[in-house]
Amino acid sequence: MTDQDFEPNIQPLSRTQILIGMGVTALLLLVIAKLWLQFGNFALLPVHLTSMAIAGGLSVALIIAIASWVVYRIWSAYRRSADFYLELVLKPLHWADLIWIGLLPGLSEELLFRGVMLPAFGFNITAVIVSSICFGVLHMSSTQQWPYVVWATAVGFLLGCSALYTGNLLVPIVAHILTNLVSSYFWKWEHSR
Repeated sequence: MTDQDFEPNIQPLSRTQILIGMGVTALLLLVIAKLWLQFGNFALLPVHLTSMAIAGGLSVALIIAIASWVVYRIWSAYRRSADFYLELVLKPLHWADLIWIGLLPGLSEELLFRGVMLPAFGFNITAVIVSSICFGVLHMSSTQQWPYVVWATAVGFLLGCSALYTGNLLVPIVAHILTNLVSSYFWKWEHSR
């Protein structure tokens, strides 16, 4: 299979389209989370601001960053998929815009997938698996991008396990924000040379 066969036929997006898309997606995820909480019979996973939670989030982010680097180097299908996805999203953005790549998904996705879905589905390993699959599917830009979806599902599983183990939503929030920031800055730096 050639790289052209692998890449979906998606038109490049502008900086404005990406920023608006991220904002609208974050708002939509927040509305879904709020409605689910309103009509569900469960409590939101709590956020406890502690040094242990921040250290836990840093540790999980480090594990994800190392795993991402390894997987990127050894799995060529994932490398092509990740490069396509990241080029689509990151290339039009300015360096300062990358803060939004960390904050908007890190907050809204963690609120929905770990803060709401985990308690709604039973706050157990089954809930982690279901929320991880949903998280992975959210990252599908086309069926040809399945390696990126597999990776996002694995990351979702790790984030879900961190929430399940600690009982603190701040751990996956910190990990998600840092993972997105670090990977975005490294990818943009490497591809701007």
